[in-house]
Amino acid sequence: MKEFNDTILKAYNGEKTDYAPLWFMRQAGRSQPEYRKLKEKYSLFEITHQPELCAYVTELPVVNYNTDAAILYKDIMSPLPPIGVDVDIKKGIGPVIDNPIRSKSDIDRLGDLDPEQDVPYVLDTIKILTQEKLNVPLIGFSGAPFTLASYMIEGGPSKQYNKTKAMMYGDSETWFALMDKLADLVITYTKAQIKAGAKAIQVFDSWVGAVSAPDYRVFIKPAMKKIFTALKDENVPTILFGIGANHLLLEFNDLPVSTVGLDWRTSIIEAREMGITKTVQGNLDPAILLADWDIIEARTKEILDQAKEQDGGYVFNLGHGVFPEVQPETLKRLAHFVHEYSAK
Repeated sequence: MKEFNDTILKAYNGEKTDYAPLWFMRQAGRSQPEYRKLKEKYSLFEITHQPELCAYVTELPVVNYNTDAAILYKDIMSPLPPIGVDVDIKKGIGPVIDNPIRSKSDIDRLGDLDPEQDVPYVLDTIKILTQEKLNVPLIGFSGAPFTLASYMIEGGPSKQYNKTKAMMYGDSETWFALMDKLADLVITYTKAQIKAGAKAIQVFDSWVGAVSAPDYRVFIKPAMKKIFTALKDENVPTILFGIGANHLLLEFNDLPVSTVGLDWRTSIIEAREMGITKTVQGNLDPAILLADWDIIEARTKEILDQAKEQDGGYVFNLGHGVFPEVQPETLKRLAHFVHEYSAK
């Protein structure tokens, strides 16, 4: 095995690095022909329940693209079935939940996660990757309480989050019980990933941009503070990322996280001018990967030039996940360009 490359961990911890380390959100999966071939035979849950197969899928982009980290191939729904949430990933729709949360009694019926008993395949995948395969850090992850709750309350994907907000505003006792339950779940789940070998944790609050900053402070931030305070004891970098959450970035920055993830709507300079002091990660619009190379290169240069002007760590990424239509060769070329250009 090649020498272990810990550059990305240094960047997450705020250190200057010789080049901008990178990984791509959704780097393992839909745009990879090897993965699409597997999906003809196995569902997402079937892949994630087979540690050797899941480790193969997780490692593939590191081999193909030369990324500076792998991110565990899992779905944010993975820890929910063991606690009693009836979830199915439906093609073209996403996670669908047949027993949505409607009342406090629904929350009381949920169990507690015991990772060794309930998700041993997740931990076994991490061990295979970190002990046998990877020469770069493995990033573990979890969905955040608001994003998980939105699926659990709505019963599936939503555009408006009306039921979620109705509970938040109209039944705060139930809401806070659910936030607390999910914060404990995230802590237990991510600590088990770290114990198994994950070297960093990203928390995806994909849909929290739907909430205003004042509401975030009251209804969501206490649970997030609880999670990141608990993870601070683990001594691994933590990253928080949300979509369309530029109005919440100062709230993210205020939490005990190592790194604030940016989507493509907020530039690195804008984030710094706003008062973001942590390491930042991001933030090429994934749609640009469908453009000609000269456009991809120009936009990437802009981001890397902005990052160079800042003190402290920086990690290159996309502003959201890779589209299925993106060519693997494009990601490979982009990784090479980021490494080469940022090292100058």
